[in-house]
Amino acid sequence: QVQLVESGGGSVQAGGSLRLSCAASGYTYRMAWFRQAPGKEREGVARILTVSGSPYYADSVKGRFTISRDNAKNTVYLQMDSLKPEDTAMYYCAARRSSGGASWNTNDWPYWGQGTRVTVSS
Repeated sequence: QVQLVESGGGSVQAGGSLRLSCAASGYTYRMAWFRQAPGKEREGVARILTVSGSPYYADSVKGRFTISRDNAKNTVYLQMDSLKPEDTAMYYCAARRSSGGASWNTNDWPYWGQGTRVTVSS
């Protein structure tokens, strides 16, 4: 089992920045950030292979968001810059301990955090 604890959400004006953190209770193979806006399905935002640090981004956030990790702390970060109102959502951290997970299919991610809210006002 892996417990995930997110932090760093909040409210910001459009164009602003926030940094989310996700601390895992143990080893992970791959971690990701998903988000879910009211009335919409959960969507993948960014994922990272924790061993290599290799990132992958959804098209909607490329060039604005940066995912990184600190393996010594079992923590993944999501730096969000140039935020837009459409980035408003609950952001969830997800993880898996085994290989795979190179997808946005939520069924491929067995561990989830409780979520942290991000609100971007225009």
